[in-house]
Amino acid sequence: MNQQSYTSTEAALQHYKEGLGAFTQKLPEIARSFNAFTEACFEEGALSKKEKQLIALGISLATQDEYCTIYHTKGCLDQGASEQEILETCGVAAAFAGGAAMSQAVTLVQECIAELATKH
Repeated sequence: MNQQSYTSTEAALQHYKEGLGAFTQKLPEIARSFNAFTEACFEEGALSKKEKQLIALGISLATQDEYCTIYHTKGCLDQGASEQEILETCGVAAAFAGGAAMSQAVTLVQECIAELATKH
């Protein structure tokens, strides 16, 4: 990972949560507003929560955001996405963003599935 090397995707998620907590203490109104906005974006609507998580995963891969890739792979699993659905999403992201997205799909996403799917 870019910022720090982790032994697991769960450690990266914990690192993110700790950073978010510190940020929230320093800028509570911004954090509250951002969290409210993102929660609203991921509510069930014309698109299901699962579909929205799959879209977010594809965007995360295309933008090379490793924390979001982990977070949204977990979100996909939490919303009941199958490994096949997740990997097809990775394929679409790779078709759009090329080799950079594919490199994350064949490493980080598969590591997330292996580590986090056992929790479901």
